[in-house]
Amino acid sequence: MKRGIVLLIVLFSSLVVSSASWAQKDASAPVTIIKAGFLIDGASATVRRNVIITIRGNKIGDVADGGVTIPTNLPAGAAFIDLSQATVLPGLIDAHTHIFLQGEDPAEGGYDIQLLKYPLAFRAARATVSVRRALEQGFTTLRDMETEGAGYGDVGIKMAIEGGYIPGPRLFVSTRAISTTGGYPLEGYAPEIEVPKGVQIIDGPVEARKATREQLDHGADWIKVYMTHRSWIGKSGELVSQPTLTVEELRAIVDETHGWGKKVACHSYGGEGMQRALDGGCDSIEHGLVLTDAQIAQMIRQGTWLCPTLSVYYGDWAPADTPAGQRDRKRASEHEVSFRKALKAGVKIAFGTDMGGMPWTEPIAQEFPWMVQFGMTPMQAIQSATSRAAELLDMKGELGVIASGAYADVVAVSGDPLANIKILENVGFVMKDGKVFKDELGPKK
Repeated sequence: MKRGIVLLIVLFSSLVVSSASWAQKDASAPVTIIKAGFLIDGASATVRRNVIITIRGNKIGDVADGGVTIPTNLPAGAAFIDLSQATVLPGLIDAHTHIFLQGEDPAEGGYDIQLLKYPLAFRAARATVSVRRALEQGFTTLRDMETEGAGYGDVGIKMAIEGGYIPGPRLFVSTRAISTTGGYPLEGYAPEIEVPKGVQIIDGPVEARKATREQLDHGADWIKVYMTHRSWIGKSGELVSQPTLTVEELRAIVDETHGWGKKVACHSYGGEGMQRALDGGCDSIEHGLVLTDAQIAQMIRQGTWLCPTLSVYYGDWAPADTPAGQRDRKRASEHEVSFRKALKAGVKIAFGTDMGGMPWTEPIAQEFPWMVQFGMTPMQAIQSATSRAAELLDMKGELGVIASGAYADVVAVSGDPLANIKILENVGFVMKDGKVFKDELGPKK
């Protein structure tokens, strides 16, 4: 009995010492106080007014009602940021980007020139600009959905950001991506010439598993798989998409990835490739242009996410009287129908844009108005880019919310994005990890 009491005392003493050390560590971290005029916290459906956000180091410590006056009892040495005339939100999350692409203007060589002419160092330099532009726009986290022939360049950009060498969002990277023979560009060259591909090509479950292991071993946070490739208008006027991986190939990838505690994102437009993606156990459907009622029900049963990327399908249409133009318009019209059905049914939806497929000079937040136009409330659209996207990334409570214990990723806009969602195209304040990157809203000194 005495031995048990002694053991309890030792354990209690250890806890006290541990708590004291943590308190000491927290006490040494810099403190920042933000006064938010209006707060959209990313999780709640209500907007709070006159809120005080206390940040210690790179984490949010407290979120409390603060009244209408600027606090006068600030901790010694604390920084104060007055956003009392702004709407404050969590840092935004884009769950589908390509930082190594730039929109690929056909007049400049299109997609192929990326792999045939531009050295990796050149593409990495441009990617550095891309991530900075994302952060400037208030997107403090990106899930980057493959490097398009730039190998493991996204891992290097992520390392440079985390090391403080370049500014940029938190990156969740998927490195090379995976497809099959005949399932990805470069294409159309003489068959006797070996040209590079924009993804890692596999055929068969054994190659699929090996490629997955290679990518995970080299730093992939997600595995990206192409389950469809080309699309065209069928004989009955329907959108047809070429399937790529078999269910067996995908299951090998999913099994290996899940064994590493990671997830699989599947590019899929629809049809047989979509069904194989769902039957193979993918974690997220990227794009999802054509979703049947049965596939939507399967997504809900399996907990599969949808990352729709709407806006990218509404630009650069080919002429209407061409097969490509008919395909482009069919993609957009089918996508709207599928998005509305998925939303109504309760499919989990995360914000994604396919930036890189569009130039990084365009506003990332252009996706929000399309989501609202197709049925989301402004609050739902915002949550898709905050708490919902964080859940997709297995970062629930850590990203995408203004709440105690979350990372101090904070943005602000002038005006009410619930009244006009396009306001999110003009983010005036950006904090990432407790450090202010941009401030155009605070009082000018």
